[in-house]
Amino acid sequence: MTAHVLERAGSRLHYWLAGPERAPLVVFTHGASMDHGMFDEQVPAVVGAGYRVLTWDVRGHGRSKPLGDRPVSVRALAADLLAVLDEIDRGEPVCLVGQSLGGYLAQDIVFTHPHRVAVLGIIGSTCATLPIPWWQRWSLAASPLMLRLWPDGDLRRRIAQRTAETSRAREYALAATQRLTKDEFVAVWGAVAKAIHPEPGYRIEHPLLLCHGDRDRVGDVAETAPRWAARDPRCRYEVVPNAGHNANQDNPEWFNQILMDFLAAHFPPGGAG
Repeated sequence: MTAHVLERAGSRLHYWLAGPERAPLVVFTHGASMDHGMFDEQVPAVVGAGYRVLTWDVRGHGRSKPLGDRPVSVRALAADLLAVLDEIDRGEPVCLVGQSLGGYLAQDIVFTHPHRVAVLGIIGSTCATLPIPWWQRWSLAASPLMLRLWPDGDLRRRIAQRTAETSRAREYALAATQRLTKDEFVAVWGAVAKAIHPEPGYRIEHPLLLCHGDRDRVGDVAETAPRWAARDPRCRYEVVPNAGHNANQDNPEWFNQILMDFLAAHFPPGGAG
């Protein structure tokens, strides 16, 4: 795996590449307060199947410091990822896999630049283009202030407890949250709070792997996933057993298998799918 840096929007974006240079590219984007390390157990499996893999730290996370231009938005963070893809000269469509916040970035790119995407994988994220009830809009709008007022140490512990089920994944999540200041986290969460933009009549026409853990207790991810799966015509919906919000970390063997099956069917290394 090779490390790279792109200076953009007041930040130094760190990203990593592994696998054959001209192989189909699979891009992993982590959730809020996590970093590229949440996909450590996916990278070897995907590279071993004949793909090139890109992981990166979203602005403000991991090594991508400082947070840079504000306000932070899903659209701005998605533009960061597109700039990284331009930097490595990937003109052909790629596979985007996003967890939570990363799922919103992936959805934004397929919405604004559908030609850049071949297939889409979503882990533990809600649909950004379906309508939500008024009380949920209010709750999201108020959430950055609530998080700012929350005692810092307790907030980080609760994030780790609620995002993962296994002790290993919880330890990772707690360590990852320590790499953001409270101010950085609240700024990033502001992007999550404004991620929903209902688009009547819109459908994701790309092959879509939609999954979440059977114990995902974050927001209404698990509750709303069936509605999303029913809307989009090429969606494969999977519930990862014995897993929470960071389902790919809680049960990597199961997740890797469904991801490999999905890629083989819709984005094979040989180029026909």
